[in-house]
Amino acid sequence: MSFVTKRALSTLIPPKAIGSSPNAVRMQKVVNFYEKLPRGAAPEAKPSGLLGRYQHRYFGKNASAMPLVHVIGALIALGYAQNYYFHLRHHKNNVHH
Repeated sequence: MSFVTKRALSTLIPPKAIGSSPNAVRMQKVVNFYEKLPRGAAPEAKPSGLLGRYQHRYFGKNASAMPLVHVIGALIALGYAQNYYFHLRHHKNNVHH
């Protein structure tokens, strides 16, 4: 074998005394850390709270237009409540104005 081939092979083969180098100890800690991590896809997180469940239901994988219907319904209810408070409650029992 030529000198260049021997030199190339020697860089691929790790040193026999791994514990002697501080870099090797640090690298072993990194390897141990990554070995403990879970593999594969992460489990799907369950939504928590009212807003989280609402977002999961209407904005998740099966997105729908229901939030628009909810906003329109809320605006109608809010508008009627304002009309009642500022105007309609005065005419509740006053037939003979």
